[in-house]
Amino acid sequence: MTSSLSHFKIAPQKHFINMAISVRNLTKNYGTQKAIDDISFEVKTGEVVGFLGPNGAGKSTTMRIITCYQAATQGDVILDGVSVREDPDNIKKKIGYLPENNPLYYEMAVIDYLKFCAEIQGVSKSNLEERIKEMVRKCGLEDEKHKKIQELSKGYKQRVGLAQAMIHNPEILILDEPTSGLDPNQIVEIRNLIKELGKEKTVILSSHILSEVEATCDRILIISKGRIVADGSSVDLRKQAQGNELLTIQLDVNGNPGQAPKETLESLPTVLSVTPIAGREHYYEVQSKPELSSKKEVFDLCVENSWYLLELNAIETKLEDVFRELTN
Repeated sequence: MTSSLSHFKIAPQKHFINMAISVRNLTKNYGTQKAIDDISFEVKTGEVVGFLGPNGAGKSTTMRIITCYQAATQGDVILDGVSVREDPDNIKKKIGYLPENNPLYYEMAVIDYLKFCAEIQGVSKSNLEERIKEMVRKCGLEDEKHKKIQELSKGYKQRVGLAQAMIHNPEILILDEPTSGLDPNQIVEIRNLIKELGKEKTVILSSHILSEVEATCDRILIISKGRIVADGSSVDLRKQAQGNELLTIQLDVNGNPGQAPKETLESLPTVLSVTPIAGREHYYEVQSKPELSSKKEVFDLCVENSWYLLELNAIETKLEDVFRELTN
């Protein structure tokens, strides 16, 4: 199958009312090196966006600029109509941030650390205890809350990092590798939590676990060498990458070959090409014409010729394939 990724086109940006985050022509230079290069994208409230890219692609740099931890060389980020350049202090109050390295005060007990984070984030005294209880419950820290952070496993330390990011009930969550170090059960719990939060908050998360991004996110951005190279849902990205439908089929002509199976398959109006698979009798790779499917036509053809259809598989492009093709 001919890949269309060499001509991959970024899906046109949508314009939403009440946009929560708008990244506009953002560039960040470190000396002569461009960490991010004139990127633009938008994220609306109630959307969970996955940020994918290889190490050094610019994911963490972009997140640090959005959260006002770092200044851009050029461009701007607008959050609810406010520029990060003009009012960073006010914007920080609206953001919960889990950095990649998850800095924690290891000598503090979990519950004391969450109280400290709540206080510096301006949570009112009247609401302080309730917020701590809610974060302990949501992040599964009930049995660990009185332990010192240094005594926790990596997975539980990550949960504490998530709890501090959410303690002040921010409108925006920026999560850099939020499931790092979690076991499979914990990953499912955090995935469900993020999806629930995404119903009312804006969430941007980065991850190297592509299956988690696909399961958690409404939309995926892929960045490579500082540029956005793809933007869309996982289904959209796979469809654009896959090009024409590709089927593998195996036939049993049942002593009634009629016309040669290859030529007969090629005569179907939806079929672009048929390639026999070496070493297996009546086993073919069938490529459909653009935007057409040949599944029904192949099935009807077998019925018409009294052939048995022993196997029919559609070869689907995986998100991992898309990622590798776009970032190599």
